[in-house]
Amino acid sequence: MIEVNDIRKTYHTGGDTVTHALDGVSFTIKDGEFVAIMGPSGSGKSTLMHILGCLDTPTSGTYVLDGEDASTLSGDRLADIRRRKIGFVFQSFNLLPRTTVLRNVMLPLTYANIPMEEREARAKASLAAAGLDESRFEHKSNQLSGGQIQRVAIARALVNDPALILADEPTGNLDTRTSEIVLATFEKLNREHGRTIILITHEQEVAEHARRIIRIRDGKIQSDSGDHARRIPNPEPSTV
Repeated sequence: MIEVNDIRKTYHTGGDTVTHALDGVSFTIKDGEFVAIMGPSGSGKSTLMHILGCLDTPTSGTYVLDGEDASTLSGDRLADIRRRKIGFVFQSFNLLPRTTVLRNVMLPLTYANIPMEEREARAKASLAAAGLDESRFEHKSNQLSGGQIQRVAIARALVNDPALILADEPTGNLDTRTSEIVLATFEKLNREHGRTIILITHEQEVAEHARRIIRIRDGKIQSDSGDHARRIPNPEPSTV
């Protein structure tokens, strides 16, 4: 699924100053794994997230996603990979507030020129997989609780059937109880539907919901519980 090999990212911040945001990062993630990438502010995890999400490219090294090398592609090609292979879930939800839940989830399919009937069916299936009650489908997103809104965002990330769900601090705007509900949704998607999920976080309590934790500090991998994670059988991937 994912192969990251000796990824380095450097920034020139004026004069001779060079910042090494990532310094030789390597790991693999198998299809169907649930992995947390954890680190404090300034650790390099946000830079790594941008590369994993095909929002940026490394200075050197290779990043292969679902058999496709994204390391040196143009902006247009990266945008195509994002559309086809990655579902994003953000801390700030990024939903249209005066649009119904169903239409928010259908929106990515509109850009893909999917027929209306199929769009609606796929959106409903994604919302059900994300655990949102059908009675909420016609509510507008500004009429929902924070946890419900994040479930809609998860459903929107699922609707294109991506190879990877990338969640960037998805509980950052939620209280503890609501965070637990949202994280349980990710666990269910991984356990019951075989979804590959990467969760970016700085919180230990959040990271512990994943089945594997990669810790990053000062642009380097500090630890990786992957040896243990690979001994746990993963469910078969689903097309839900």
